[in-house]
Order: sequence, then C-alpha cells, then structure tokens
Amino acid sequence: MRQEKNILLGLAAAIAALTGVAVVRWLGGAPLGVDSAVYRAGALAVLRGQPLYEPLLALDPKSALELPFTYPPSAALLFLPLAVLPGHFAWLLLAVGSVLALWSVTRRFACERPLLTLCLLPVLEPVWRMISLGQINGVLMAMVVLDALPVRNRRSAGVLIGLAAAVKLTPLIFVPYLFLTGRRAEAWRALATFLGASAAGALILPGDSIRYWTSAMLDNRNAGTVDWVLDQSLHGMFARLGATSLGWYAAFAALCLLAGALLVREFHRRGDQRAALLVTAGCGLLVSPLSWTHHWIWAVLLIGLLSGRRAALMCAGAVFSGIALAVVPEGGHRELSWNPVETVLGNAYVLSALAVGAVLTVRMLVRGRLARPARRVQ
Repeated sequence: MRQEKNILLGLAAAIAALTGVAVVRWLGGAPLGVDSAVYRAGALAVLRGQPLYEPLLALDPKSALELPFTYPPSAALLFLPLAVLPGHFAWLLLAVGSVLALWSVTRRFACERPLLTLCLLPVLEPVWRMISLGQINGVLMAMVVLDALPVRNRRSAGVLIGLAAAVKLTPLIFVPYLFLTGRRAEAWRALATFLGASAAGALILPGDSIRYWTSAMLDNRNAGTVDWVLDQSLHGMFARLGATSLGWYAAFAALCLLAGALLVREFHRRGDQRAALLVTAGCGLLVSPLSWTHHWIWAVLLIGLLSGRRAALMCAGAVFSGIALAVVPEGGHRELSWNPVETVLGNAYVLSALAVGAVLTVRMLVRGRLARPARRVQ
C-alpha cells in the first residue's frame, strides 16, 4: 500500500512538473515539442484543406525546423484533437499521456520492483527524448501491450494494435506476433482495424493517400540522414559502416526475423508472453529502415522485466542511458569516420539487441538439441 502511494505521488509530481514546463514556455513564447508540433500541424492541414506531404503551412519553423509529416493520412485524422490546443498544450497532452502510458505498462511488466523501475525511467535516453520531443511512441507501446497482454479476454483484442499501426506503420510487426502465438482472430482483427483506418484516410484524404502510399512513405530525406547516430537500426548501422548496398541490411534483417519468429514461438511455448513480446519489439526496431532512439522506448519494458536481476538491470540501464551515443562524434556525416571503439559505442542499441538475440537463439537451439532423444545404436 505504501509503495502504491509513493508511485501515485511520483506520478502527480511528474505531471505537475510537465505542466509547469508547458506553462512557463508558453508564457515566454519559447518553442516546445518538435514532433508534437508536426502532429498538430498535420491535423491543422487536414482542417484547412492543405496538403500533408508538402511543407506544412501551420508549422512554426522555430519549433519544428520545417520537418515533414511522415505518417499515414489516417494518423493525421487521429491527431485532429491536437488541433484545438495551443502547441505547448498539445505537447503537454502527449507528455502526460506518455507518463501514464509508461506507468501502465510498467505495472504489467515490473512484477517484482515496480517502484525501482519507475525511478529508473527518467535516466533512460529513449524516455526523456520521447517526452522532450512530444513523441507518441509511449502511448502506442501501451496500446500494443494492452492488446498483447490483456488482463482478461476481450472481444476487441487486436483493435488497439491496428490503431497503433494506423498512426505509425511499425506496430504492424505485432500482427505476425499474434499469428505466431496462435491468436489468429486477434491478428485478423488488428489487420482489419488498420485497413479500415487506412480506407477512412483514403476516403477523406484521397490525394494525400495516393501521395503517401506511392512516394511519401519511402521519402525520409527531410527527417534526418540514415547514418546519423540517433538512427539505431540495422540500416543505420550499415550506413555508418559505409555499406551503401542494401544487401547486408536485407540479409541481417531476414536473419533477425527468422530468429525472432523462432524465439517468439519458444517463449510462447514456455508461457513467457512478456519475453515473446519484447523479442517482437526488438526485431521491429532492428529491421525498420529508421529506428530513432526514442523508438527504443521498449527498453522500459526490458528494465521492468529485469527488475529482479540486479546485474542485468545495471547493464540494460547503462546501455539505454544513452551515454555511449553521447560521447561519439555525430552529425554532418562524422559517423562515417568513426574508429573501432566509436563504432561500438555509436551502435550500442543495435549491437546490444543483436548480442542478446544471438545468445537467446543459441541457447534455444542447444536446449532443443539436448532435449531430443538419442538414437539407439544397433
């Protein structure tokens, strides 16, 4: 009871602090929330009949550096409530939603030490970067977790995953997860929800939908360079290594998906749904063409899962503190001239995920081999 009270007091303090930041910045006229400004500008473009995939006319260059809207048209429709708020309070809404989302998923994952896990969260680079940018990744993660790890059976299970994919395409990785874990009805429901939201976007915004699905979806030139250190994906790592061909990226991505599918099936067989979900999230982050560090918000669930293992918890906290990424030269394609030590540090998220995945896969294969009955010698 006391621990629960401390957690609620901490949440209230965090929300009060975020509110104070929003009010002070609003009164001072200082910009706040790069990505929340883009979400809001996309919603205003829909209301004003302006194109989504041209420079956003409602975007304040001081707050968002003229970033493009890189999400499906269905996302712009879902962002419409942000249009009625001033920009600073749109950021506040997403920041408070992120805090509550992290609290809800931590309760689901951190069975042993939820208070310790929550206290560690502000130290994690994906957490503070997500909140400072006004990103929605924490809310999308909570939607996936609520669908994938329900407290009780729900007839609507799968809908939240479909809606999350309608905002950003990457949650589609959890549809194969549902199939692999034998939840076919939920997988089809998630797909139907995603397709329904996409159809609504095409019906309401036909021109923008054609533009997105034919060209804008693949155009990330204005969202940041692939070799930038903050892109912690396989694609980004190979770009920093100077591998201009997509061959290495495609080969490693295929191996990750294969190993991930085997691990998901194995963890599901053993009844460890939390580990199966984290493996799926890790695969999605690795194989996505772009995985900015705030996309690695799934590290929160890893911290929760490891809350009872001190050494592993310290290692995960050290990796996702972002210190390794902060000490290497970055920007202006300086990543292409890293020395070997800088290469390891600058790809910390990717290499750590690959190492853990490789260890888990080898252990699974060895255990499977040992579990087979030996052939009788005639």
